[in-house]
Amino acid sequence: MITLTGLSVLMAGIRSCEPTPVEAGFEDMIDMTILDYVQENPEEFSLFLKILEAGGIDKTVGAYNPDNLEYTLFLPTNQAVERFIQESKTYSSLEDLIADDAYVSTLSRYHVVNSGISTDDFPFGALPERTLSEDILTVSFVTEPDTSYFKINNLSPVIKPNIETSNGYVHVISVALNPVTYTTYDWLVDHPGYSIFKSAVDVTGLQFLFNLDSKDEESAEKPFTLFLEHDSVFQRCGMNTLDDLALLISPGQNDYTSETNPLNNFITYHALSDIWFLDDFADVSTNYSTHSNIPLNIDGIGLDILINKGKQVFDTIINGPDTTIVDYVGFYYDQSNIITRSGAIHMIDQILRQVNPSRQIQTFQFLEEPLFRELGEEPGEYLIEDPSALQYITWTGPDLFYVKEASENHPAWSQDYLFLDGDFSISYLSPKIVQGTYTVLFGAEAYSSENALVEVFIDGKKFGGLVDLSTGGSPGNPFAQIELGDITFMEYTEHIIEVRSLIPGELNWDYIRFEPN
Repeated sequence: MITLTGLSVLMAGIRSCEPTPVEAGFEDMIDMTILDYVQENPEEFSLFLKILEAGGIDKTVGAYNPDNLEYTLFLPTNQAVERFIQESKTYSSLEDLIADDAYVSTLSRYHVVNSGISTDDFPFGALPERTLSEDILTVSFVTEPDTSYFKINNLSPVIKPNIETSNGYVHVISVALNPVTYTTYDWLVDHPGYSIFKSAVDVTGLQFLFNLDSKDEESAEKPFTLFLEHDSVFQRCGMNTLDDLALLISPGQNDYTSETNPLNNFITYHALSDIWFLDDFADVSTNYSTHSNIPLNIDGIGLDILINKGKQVFDTIINGPDTTIVDYVGFYYDQSNIITRSGAIHMIDQILRQVNPSRQIQTFQFLEEPLFRELGEEPGEYLIEDPSALQYITWTGPDLFYVKEASENHPAWSQDYLFLDGDFSISYLSPKIVQGTYTVLFGAEAYSSENALVEVFIDGKKFGGLVDLSTGGSPGNPFAQIELGDITFMEYTEHIIEVRSLIPGELNWDYIRFEPN
């Protein structure tokens, strides 16, 4: 197992050992595109060139990207394409594959990312831009005795990185990428080493959750993230069958399909709302909503990412004078970041049981909205023209804008915020918050006479006094954190935070924050 510390060292090692960007062999690189590189090397890439042409995107990768100027092509070798066809249950030859217009269109676009990305910018998770087929690709890091390298979708090694052309990057891969067509449930069916968890999914009737297809346009369900134990994790604790697990989690209660059943909640507790990759957890410690009735805590502040730290002791390791208490659920990093049509899967090293949640600082920046997460990938001022595109925010009055600033030094948290100007009311439905008492902090631009005077309401009740957004900031940092007061929540649930203008003006709303006290 690679630890997070090991990954940091590995990433640095990979990058420090990488050569300078590979020269594509052209006399005038400035005029040579991704397509030119593929065409100029037929002994290596002639088969995938035919796929690009049949898929209708050869001219696309031969031009500048109208969105981002650059593309990234993960380019399979001829040997990789031949192996791909040999292992296919559908196609017996390249000609068969190319004759399937719909599939070759998807396959060719699946290998092209809608932005130029060098390995220096590879995350330990999802690439920051989707492919031209509107899919997510993930990056993992592999270390072996004599080498270290990047792997795409836990499948395809990058064997020649950073071939820089005039319209982006080419990374040569030794295994062709297969577009993800399976759900998380399909993945469980195809991997018998996870039979105990899969059996629990079946007996609780939760196949519908794990069979979510996020690319189904008729589905209103959101992708989710699954934390998953291998059978060996259960066996290490003396559980070899579903009956053994049920006896531990739900003794005497076999109404497994009931939402109140402990085994049912055990399974839904493994499913985080929304899609998260390992790099999303780094440098943050907070509670994450699950599909069960309570959240779980993930602490990524230290050298490793820890689930429910301090809630349960799993092991005590004595090594000479040193004693280590294992009181958290950890990750198998090098086996995680699996992508399915339902979301992401991460492998964990202990049995993840529901525990009473701790209150955590919760800072909500409205990124539960998938549209904002997408828009935030590129700087800009974006008019929200269709209110139905937002799931958690509603407003009345003037136009609503999502703003992503270009400068990393911009004082807004994450360099983004919501903007309205006029007589407005805007409401935000927060994720669930653990019951208890919190200090509420309101983040907004507060250094302009053009700004509004506002009132804040929580769950329909006015909270705190008037908030004068014309003062509170400074010339060096016009964004201020304004303390609204203390509030006590009696149950674990979502909350509606509403901001109303009392005197019309501008609102640059950065975040709403809840700090336990």
